[in-house]
Amino acid sequence: MAFVPNGLARAAVRFKPAAFAGTFVALMMASLIVAACGILLETGLRASVPPVRYANAPVVAAADQEAHFVTGSGDSRSETATPLPDRARLDASLVTKAGAVPGARAAVADVTFPVRSGDKDVTAHGWGSTAFTGEKLSAGRAPRTGEVALAAPGAAVGDHVTLTTSDGPRAFRVSGTVTSGGQETPTAWFTDSDAIRLSGHPGRIDAIAVLPEPGVSAATLGSRVAHALGSKAEVHTGDDRGATEDSLLGYAKEMLVALGGSFGGIAALTAVFTAAGTVALSVGQRAREYALLRAIGTTPRQIRRTIATETLLVAPLAGAAGLLPGIALATWWFGQLKDKGAIPRAVDLSVSYLPLTAAVGVAVLTALGAGYLAARRPSRIKPGQALSEASVERVRVGWIRTPLGVAAAVGGVVLSGIAASAAGEDAANAALGVVMLFMLAVALLGPLVARGCAALFGLPLRGADASGFLAAANSRTNARRLASAITPIVLAMAFSSVLVFMHTSEDRVAADQQRAAITADHIVTSDGGLPPGALAKARNTDGVTSAVTLLKTSVLVPVGSGGDRWLQSASTQGITGTAADLRKVQDLKIETGGLTLGRGQIAVDTALARSAHVTTGDRLALLLPDGTKASPKIVATYGRGLGLSQLTLPAADVRRHVTSAFSTELWAKGGTARDLAGLGTLKDRAGYTTAQSMDRELNAWANTTMAAVLGGFAAVAAVNTLVMTVLDRRRELGTLRLIGSTRRQVMRMIRWEALIVAVAGIAIGSAIALATLVPMMNGLTGEAPYIPPLVYGSFVGAVLLLGLAATTIPARAALKSAA
Repeated sequence: MAFVPNGLARAAVRFKPAAFAGTFVALMMASLIVAACGILLETGLRASVPPVRYANAPVVAAADQEAHFVTGSGDSRSETATPLPDRARLDASLVTKAGAVPGARAAVADVTFPVRSGDKDVTAHGWGSTAFTGEKLSAGRAPRTGEVALAAPGAAVGDHVTLTTSDGPRAFRVSGTVTSGGQETPTAWFTDSDAIRLSGHPGRIDAIAVLPEPGVSAATLGSRVAHALGSKAEVHTGDDRGATEDSLLGYAKEMLVALGGSFGGIAALTAVFTAAGTVALSVGQRAREYALLRAIGTTPRQIRRTIATETLLVAPLAGAAGLLPGIALATWWFGQLKDKGAIPRAVDLSVSYLPLTAAVGVAVLTALGAGYLAARRPSRIKPGQALSEASVERVRVGWIRTPLGVAAAVGGVVLSGIAASAAGEDAANAALGVVMLFMLAVALLGPLVARGCAALFGLPLRGADASGFLAAANSRTNARRLASAITPIVLAMAFSSVLVFMHTSEDRVAADQQRAAITADHIVTSDGGLPPGALAKARNTDGVTSAVTLLKTSVLVPVGSGGDRWLQSASTQGITGTAADLRKVQDLKIETGGLTLGRGQIAVDTALARSAHVTTGDRLALLLPDGTKASPKIVATYGRGLGLSQLTLPAADVRRHVTSAFSTELWAKGGTARDLAGLGTLKDRAGYTTAQSMDRELNAWANTTMAAVLGGFAAVAAVNTLVMTVLDRRRELGTLRLIGSTRRQVMRMIRWEALIVAVAGIAIGSAIALATLVPMMNGLTGEAPYIPPLVYGSFVGAVLLLGLAATTIPARAALKSAA
């Protein structure tokens, strides 16, 4: 008898493959999701870019490009690292220390900053950097103080050129010319001392390139430099040097880890949970077979071994089948992020055995766990009772699932109240817990929820024809079967609605705020930066009554409460001009205090102020773009930060802390477009609103893609479950035909049942989405969520169409086979 369970399992899979097809599809989809998210997570952890500028500098010292935020103390102490908005820089005095270590041939201060030559952008460096970049003079000599070497078309030795730095235009003599070497942007080299002074960051440098003496390895030299510089710099060797060149790498790694870890965790749990439900449904559908086996003397242990063997025959194959589609999904997702500029081109997708093995392992463990739990009752109850329950669904609720489900529902209600009273990211984080708790409650209380839905939505059918009456009766009697079909639909509606409508709500509020806030008649923009004299020129233009320039950047602000605090990136506008002029071109909707632009002062968006738990008169602790700590005094709070910028402060307070100190926008009241067109690209109010909305395109795409992945998986799971339940009813459908029901009546009954399932799933999923979105949007924007009717209608239509198709098509096949 030892081999009987294995023989039964093989026979079941061989002679009834349709019974395992649904399980195979569900486990394959779970493996696909886990593999794709695991690959993105691994790529985020391993991402690197090969050095280009520092390819010939074996050792590079640079500042830490992350801000480290510590909360709690002792055992509850935690530290989070957030990429800085701009480059953090080193003290120039460290060059001497690095060059003095044994084995160092030279230590070179490296700076890179933008200057302008007329209307052309020019990249500037110190001449000392050519020791490791390899540029050679094609004519002339190296620059001295007040001179420049150029790699630009038309440059000639002895010429005098005017280059504009953040401090204004200056004349330089061309001491030499350098072959461009295919560089797209013209390049200028100053003496190292001039470069540090002109960069806009006096006494600060981007990095130190340390060159070794012959015979000294990079590892040895790197260790010595690290010891000499201590905590004042990070030392990089090998491929790690590339991270000091490309600041986008830190953001790319953070985003990939978030996608693969945070979203991947939710997606994987959802996939596992849905797959487990499908496995349990498959086992439950064969309750009669297990009852008969118990009746003829099969032991509980043999029943459990049979189910475990069936699982091991299907799960590994299903897990393996999901790997290639998972790799394809990760490759497509990664490629899209690259195309949108979110990931450096030099970063490659990492595909190793780790996420693939984990995907197959998750599929197998999910199937084994779900099979074991589903097999507990049919393997333990008495044979006679087993036969009885196989014929009529058990009505009694579970004593474990029901209390847990009630607790999850109560927790969702409580957390929804907390989210409604919270602000900013606190509200958003709490609201995400709401959707998870309500989804858990629906899954645990599935039969009770299904019975209630059947009673409610089936009520109008009781007085209908025979097909409608039978559909309502079937739904009430087979609540567990109904629950297994409703749950994936609820999941698809809830998650997709939250992800998509969260963005549509924020986008609508931002667009409304932006339209209301822009009172300027003309907005001039320049990607490379406006010349320092642009503001004066605009003010002297006929008809212009007010004008200011804006330096756009971001800073990091601590938000949250208690031990749950973190650094949030906040959009910032640095203003050059008077507060009176700013009020004439921007209506920020001041709510408290008064807008002034004195040094050390700042105006804060109201929602951000609530998240940071500060108000007018307080000092706002923040990190400037390069990581420098600052505590400006809050002089005002305003209500239109989502549409413009969350922080407003004098440009002088941030100019020394960004790579490019050029203002990028000029806002003017009055004047004519023709008079201002020479300063840059001219936009009117509508054109500026459209252009600025494109900045949110990546977030919108990410939310839509995540909704498509989760919603698509849930839709496949729902279709899979519906097909399984219909095909399992061949005997029931055949009996209806034998007692005189026409094919048309049977199909009408199936369609009514499908509508009950779809409508119940839509209603519950929509309710969960609203319970999540209302407090989330109230905290983030202070307004109700915006749900575009056409988008929501498409969700509803898709669910109805899939539900009807997934039931009517297999029902027709079942009726043909029954005939």
